[in-house]
Amino acid sequence: MTTTITMNVASAWDALDGVNLPNGYRVEITDGKIIMTPQGESQSDVLVEVAPQVKQQLAGQGRILMDVMIDFPSSLYGYAPDLAVVAPGSEHNSRGRYEWHHLDVVLEVVSKSTRDNDFTKKFRMYAECGIPVYVIVDPSDGMCTVHSHPTRTGTYAEAREVPFGEDLVLPVTAREITVRTDGFPREGR
Repeated sequence: MTTTITMNVASAWDALDGVNLPNGYRVEITDGKIIMTPQGESQSDVLVEVAPQVKQQLAGQGRILMDVMIDFPSSLYGYAPDLAVVAPGSEHNSRGRYEWHHLDVVLEVVSKSTRDNDFTKKFRMYAECGIPVYVIVDPSDGMCTVHSHPTRTGTYAEAREVPFGEDLVLPVTAREITVRTDGFPREGR
């Protein structure tokens, strides 16, 4: 379901204030359109594997968010990353949300319905915003791609592919986080 709205608000999420959204759907705003996508099993399975591994290694130095609204510097984009690592010492803004510059890592699990957003629109937005590490997990290909060193032109200077079964190393500020991927599900297999 896609609905086009005119957004003259400070945060894309403000357009949804007071709206009763259905359970079981992921809601994001891309190019001023509200996008509702049903949650998939592969996405859930990957996040169940990743979150405890990352949380343990953070050891209180930062926090993990899953499917939580983040304020980006545009009223046309409201993303709630599958998983985000918030930098230590970050605080909520006046709306009670974290902002893009608080994020050290964003991890998105690709599905057929989100493929274009994850590989193009989110890739560009996350790079332009200077998010240090953007990971795309693709269960259909059995591959993780770690993008690092963002540029203001909407790209990442480095990309490294990690097949499922190998350790996924996330170069977080002043440390590395290692995630085992051997439990990640593969679609169509």
